[in-house]
Amino acid sequence: MWPRLVASKILSKTLATSNVVADFPGCPESFLHLPTSDRQSVAPVTLSDNHITQNYKFQEVVPLRASNVLGLEKSSVSTKWNYLIRKALNKKSRRNDLSSKISDLQDEFQCLVSKRMVGLLISVWVRSDLHPFFRNSQVSSIGCGIMGCLGNKGSVAVRFWLHETSFCFVCSHLASGGGAGDEQKRNTDATEIFSRTSFPIIKGPKKILDHDRVILLGDLNYRISLPEKETRSLVNKKDWNTLIEYDQLRMELMDGIFGAWHEGKIDFAPTYKYLPNSDEYFGKNHETKRAPAWCDRIIWTGVELKQILYTSNDSKLSDHRPVKAIFSTQVKTSRSEYQQV
Repeated sequence: MWPRLVASKILSKTLATSNVVADFPGCPESFLHLPTSDRQSVAPVTLSDNHITQNYKFQEVVPLRASNVLGLEKSSVSTKWNYLIRKALNKKSRRNDLSSKISDLQDEFQCLVSKRMVGLLISVWVRSDLHPFFRNSQVSSIGCGIMGCLGNKGSVAVRFWLHETSFCFVCSHLASGGGAGDEQKRNTDATEIFSRTSFPIIKGPKKILDHDRVILLGDLNYRISLPEKETRSLVNKKDWNTLIEYDQLRMELMDGIFGAWHEGKIDFAPTYKYLPNSDEYFGKNHETKRAPAWCDRIIWTGVELKQILYTSNDSKLSDHRPVKAIFSTQVKTSRSEYQQV
């Protein structure tokens, strides 16, 4: 307990909740500080573009080396990633050149709030016409890594109100490993995140699970409780239904710490662990042995949330495959009516 208390004291500034970006970027100056290669092109951007993969060949937004875990966070990292997101979301409304003032460019989407902790980044973007109806956006970060508090594992969470309905989005990276006892470490991380995350009281909920709609996403790291050989055989057969019966997170969703949570049907291949720039999984003869698993997940809790898409992406940016989901929901308005969004 003593090392954790000392580390928490030392790192209190690093894990503070002040790293917020709103309506990014807000002025031409912030745009001009971006790399020249990003400023010269206004072509549509996706995560498969070469200029992104050349610079970001890892799952996290920064590599999890000691200098990034222990050092002070650089706001330029969040700025660069949010700029790429902004350019991708607003590619249809962008002009073909930047001869006009940046303020004249009309964005269809605006950044409501963004938060980073080491390799985790969560960024919430909203349609410009809905932006006036969002309020009270706040952030919170929890480190669960080395000594129980460093940010190489943990979560970044954002919460806000849309009309009269509260939302909380939590991006997490839980304990890794496929050995005995590693599943319990992940459960412990999740429990710590739910208990330690808190938001300044403006009104309404203070804890994650007190919000009306909650979505948890990220590298949750749960594995498949089968021998490696059998797991690989079922993967080769694309027998997802049998594999999911032994998925650790699915077991927790049925009768465990995520008993009140939901997940859509998984009909895509395990998202981990791939050879670099390849569609092949790490083999059993590689130095690093990792059986395929659905490490990357999106789950939710709360009423009036309906998932209409849940799938993976074929991006070869890292040894993981990203997952994506689309939800629809209803929100309560000030007139006690519900509006579909």
